[in-house]
Amino acid sequence: MNVADSRLVSSMLEKLGYEATSRAEDADVVVLNTCVVRQSAEDSAAGRISSLQGLKRKRPDMVINVMGCLVGAREGGYQERLKKRYPHVDVFSSPSDPGPLAAYLLQDESREFLKSTTARRFAFMDEGLPLPKDHENLVATYVSVVLGCSHACTYCIVPYRRGPERSRPVEDVVNEVKSLVSQGVKEITLLGQIVDRYGLDLSQKRTLPDLLRKIHDLPGLARLRFLTSHPNWMTDELLDTVAALPKVMSHIEVPIQSADDEILAAMKRGYTADEYRQLVHRIRERIPEVGIATDVIVGFPGESEAQFQRTYRLVEELRMDVAHLARYSPRPHTVATRRMEDNVPDEEKWRRFRLLEELQEGIAGEINARYQDKEVEVLFEEKVRGRWRGRTPNNKLVFVESEDDLRGKILPVTITWTGPWSMQGAVE
Repeated sequence: MNVADSRLVSSMLEKLGYEATSRAEDADVVVLNTCVVRQSAEDSAAGRISSLQGLKRKRPDMVINVMGCLVGAREGGYQERLKKRYPHVDVFSSPSDPGPLAAYLLQDESREFLKSTTARRFAFMDEGLPLPKDHENLVATYVSVVLGCSHACTYCIVPYRRGPERSRPVEDVVNEVKSLVSQGVKEITLLGQIVDRYGLDLSQKRTLPDLLRKIHDLPGLARLRFLTSHPNWMTDELLDTVAALPKVMSHIEVPIQSADDEILAAMKRGYTADEYRQLVHRIRERIPEVGIATDVIVGFPGESEAQFQRTYRLVEELRMDVAHLARYSPRPHTVATRRMEDNVPDEEKWRRFRLLEELQEGIAGEINARYQDKEVEVLFEEKVRGRWRGRTPNNKLVFVESEDDLRGKILPVTITWTGPWSMQGAVE
């Protein structure tokens, strides 16, 4: 989501006459887009903001804008505290909202597109906003369709910092995708904290399958993905839609977080480990060659060794393609921080993390080894260190050496080497 927001801000600034520079020292406007999903991310953001103070002293006319989850979706007391803590910052912007920066630079808050958060966030897209110049050859990108979240898992800071769940109207999403495709983008990933809940809050009810069908037939679009899903909202209709629409890729991201029912209840996830297991089976039954990614948190308050072992065994049993692992980190205002003791020592969190990391590395390596000498379709996105980088429909990362320009092409590739995190191949 921050990548999508940053692209929007870059496009807005270019529309206002600015050009990108790779060095903060050369910039007239510095935008720092922040994440606070874990304490390490918040610490990194705070350190970067502080480091800009010296630049501001040397160049008082430089405009510094801090946006994103560190600022949060609600104005008032918290933003006032940020202003006192970082007096060298000129503008604070909520997540997905370039409006305050535009207003500051234009010094004109009467403009229509600055009047409301939703309008500020998306008015530019109604005009077919060009991609930033450093993204002109972009092949794959993200489009936010659900902003914020109202589920409020007990460990999660997102509802407090990105606000309640809001779905964008179908027409706005379609217009943005049309604009991106007209500029050469081949693959779109639709984003939402719980993307499966798309449209449930709209006055004219729509669903994610409705949106996928609407976007699917747009000329020029080659591939369509969505993330992140929630087990409670991943319906059979959605799975059947993925299976039926050729442009929707066989790639599902659906976090489990823990495989112990007591921990899942304490997290307020709303399902049991067995219900998650059955969901994975349904996904595999309905979507051929599907790639499944999950998220796991280790060291949640009160997690015993036996409870961790249940998670370990389920990861071992289900053998998913990717497992995004995290150590529990207390976040302000969350129920877990207010009501639960963070009583799993950091060393133990690291031990559990590494055990799962080693397990998943072996699983992913064995899954990818099945592709050895097989042919897969790859959409090539960019050249990285002399090799072309692309992905298969089920989101396997593939590298190919070629002197030809492969950007934006979907080509058959024969896999010549496999590893747990990527594969190498040769273009036919």
